[in-house]
Amino acid sequence: YYNEQIRSSSESDTQFASIDDGSMTSERENMNQIVSRQMKLISHLESALVRIENKTYGICRETGKLIPKERLMVVPHATLSVEGKKLQK
Repeated sequence: YYNEQIRSSSESDTQFASIDDGSMTSERENMNQIVSRQMKLISHLESALVRIENKTYGICRETGKLIPKERLMVVPHATLSVEGKKLQK
């Protein structure tokens, strides 16, 4: 959806001279950031699906312990428990 919005705004920019080019550029940059974040999230979720198939979902990659269900409810693609995240720092 956002890629289509970016394309259509680019096409309209070339057809019509915009009075406020800065706002169009800013809007396009915002859409690009949204697309980038969404693609990253999709990639993380696809990796989580692979971990489910491999029966490694919900296991902290740092400590080897189970990630609490509450954390997985908030961040379903988490690969680290809070403890594991602290150890990484």
